[in-house]
Amino acid sequence: MFCPKCHRLMRPDKAKGVWVCSSCGTKVPIGRAVEVGKSNATGRTMAVVEEGKGPTLPTAAETCPKCGNDLAYWVLRQTRGADEPETRIFECTKCGHKWREYQ
Repeated sequence: MFCPKCHRLMRPDKAKGVWVCSSCGTKVPIGRAVEVGKSNATGRTMAVVEEGKGPTLPTAAETCPKCGNDLAYWVLRQTRGADEPETRIFECTKCGHKWREYQ
């Protein structure tokens, strides 16, 4: 999902049922299609999320330290130098708690 205001990638907050832009803070209900602009070539409207589709982040069988839920979304980020391994960031699918795993 892309932010309708700043066009940056949004993240799902399943606990609140919204997509949240980490850049500008815009919130959009999950499952609602949002128009972000028109294609110059065809003039067609681009819808970012189809009605009824859920989040597309990968999930892992990780236990949330806050609520004990056994499923979490995850992303890899290069938080240190290029010669260091990535940091795996988890987000609980139930309560939205975030934690890190350094590899």
